[in-house]
Amino acid sequence: MHTWTFERPGVLRFRVPESWRRPDGASVRTVRLAIQLGMRALLRTYSRLEVVGRENLPLDRSFVMICNHSSHLDAVCLLASLPLARIHNAFPVAAADYFFSTPLRSCVSTIAVNGVPLDRHNGSDSLQACRQLLAQPKTALIIFPEGTRTCSGTLGRFRSGVARLVAGTDVPVVPCYLSGAFEVWPKGQLLPRPGALRLFIGHPRTFADTVAADRDAVARVSLQLRDDVVALGERTFGKKGLSTPLHPLAAAATPEGAHRSPLQNIPFVLHPSGRPWRCRRSVDRLAAHARRWRVPPPSGPHADR
Repeated sequence: MHTWTFERPGVLRFRVPESWRRPDGASVRTVRLAIQLGMRALLRTYSRLEVVGRENLPLDRSFVMICNHSSHLDAVCLLASLPLARIHNAFPVAAADYFFSTPLRSCVSTIAVNGVPLDRHNGSDSLQACRQLLAQPKTALIIFPEGTRTCSGTLGRFRSGVARLVAGTDVPVVPCYLSGAFEVWPKGQLLPRPGALRLFIGHPRTFADTVAADRDAVARVSLQLRDDVVALGERTFGKKGLSTPLHPLAAAATPEGAHRSPLQNIPFVLHPSGRPWRCRRSVDRLAAHARRWRVPPPSGPHADR
């Protein structure tokens, strides 16, 4: 696969696996505005989106929005919480190897939601691009610190990228929690189902006194940001709602209860029915793998020994 230098004049310059220039201009902004209006109408009617705490957004400066990640609706809901006048300066950070893997996905991600590709194989360049974006006035950067959508509905570990991005700066970080997205459009489902969505927006934090080169300090920032998101989620689920899995078998998603695949040695969770279930794979396909790799019972004259 060929790589090139992804450029947005004056802002972005890093390598992504795509061979086209980022579309921009008045026509692109008009199409994006129309798409955002349509998305907001659908969210308010089909998904009954409610935003709580919109007044906490520091709209007079650049800031970072973080949120739990359970659905493709997450970025759309966070964009819907911003004023329409700010959508062209709002950039959801998306995985380049998924949302920018083909020209069609690249066009949709760029024109519809103004997505910014994150090269997961070259994190330092991606962080530098995010810093350049935040240096522009009144920019909103939308990041999901978990790095991927949840497979069980529980909040995962926060990666250190956001902490390293804001450590030692006065850039505010706004914690958010979106409830209902996992039930409406979980990972692996083709289309969203009707349901209620509720977005909680918390108070912003800054970490100007944190040294970015101090790993322990960066880890503390990540834990603090996760605690802020958990505190917002407790408004919906109660004090134990996020620490307790949604289903008893979902405990396999935690490090203590993680199972190991016989094929790739990476964690998978258990479907509520008791069958093995892996993200990006169907239940039936995994069941076939389990049957194929199951150790047969001993047989023959020495079986009882």
